[in-house]
Amino acid sequence: MECMSMMWGLVTVLLLVSYLQNCVHGEPEVPCYFIFGDSLSDSGNNNKLVTLGRANFPPNGIDFPNGPTGRFCNGRTIVDVLAELLKLDDYIPPYATVSDHRILEGANFGSGSSGIRDETGRHYGDLITMKEQLKNYQVAVSRITNILGNDTAAMDHLSKCLFTVGIGTHDYINNYLLPQLYPTNSEYTPVQYASVLINQYFQQLKTLYKNGARKVAIFGLGRLGCTPIELGLYGDVTETECVEFVNDAVQLFNERLVKMVDDLNSNLTDARFTYINMGGIQSFDAAAFGFRVKNNGCCGGQLPCLPFAASCSNRTEHLYWDFINPTEAANLIYAQRAYISQSPSDAHPMDIHTLAQLHSGEADDT
Repeated sequence: MECMSMMWGLVTVLLLVSYLQNCVHGEPEVPCYFIFGDSLSDSGNNNKLVTLGRANFPPNGIDFPNGPTGRFCNGRTIVDVLAELLKLDDYIPPYATVSDHRILEGANFGSGSSGIRDETGRHYGDLITMKEQLKNYQVAVSRITNILGNDTAAMDHLSKCLFTVGIGTHDYINNYLLPQLYPTNSEYTPVQYASVLINQYFQQLKTLYKNGARKVAIFGLGRLGCTPIELGLYGDVTETECVEFVNDAVQLFNERLVKMVDDLNSNLTDARFTYINMGGIQSFDAAAFGFRVKNNGCCGGQLPCLPFAASCSNRTEHLYWDFINPTEAANLIYAQRAYISQSPSDAHPMDIHTLAQLHSGEADDT
């Protein structure tokens, strides 16, 4: 036990030193950052929607400087940490409230419960699908064009920006794996469903490219079979760490996602898409990093985090904040490995730090 404590202490120190080294003050690595996704990145776009999928109430944000903002987390999300690592001046504001002054620096279009498919997550209420997020982005591009004066200036500006897209989690958790409410499970085999999602996602990402995105990091899906909600539905919490048939289905999607990234890079001029292997990153030895609770969310356990619900005090020991979304402590690890790969399998063909450094028309040599 003493050796384990010493090892944990050493790991904590090394992690903190690495984090601080990456976050020293300096010039931002990119002039702007645009974010698309679901509850893993939403920073307040759902706040005024008629939906159960909102997080602008305590105890959400208990460790965030501004309190409950609409983030599905106790503190910073993975995109918040990435903004720090990229040395940006501030976190990226939600599109719902972004001003013309700030929109040149980016916007967060993410919406909790949303998916690639339009029907995903609808049992929670209103949301902003990936298709609708892209429509909002097109409006944002028009605003940027008006500010900068012409299309050429706008496209040049956007070509220097970083884009991250992390969506698909709810197409499984709140669609395919919920046959009581959605028919997709009976309509498609896992292989077919992964292919249908990828085909639709491919078109969505081409739309993003057509509207100026050039440096795009695509987050693969994490180990959804290890989330508290799936353990509650399909697993024995006392004995099972993950529901493997869920992870197997998600892996089919991720394998196709890697190929899709390669296809985008091969077929689109100056495209620099990269895949972030969240499933692999989340396979780290959680216990060695002090995570003692992996099968229950800090708030809600295996159920949603409800307004003013009690939450755990040992938040740094929990992998999950609620029944789906990670704690800030987990997001710190995930973001750092997405930003600078610790393993060759963490990113393909490059990590986010390398992607951010590339200039228009430049290819990575690694």
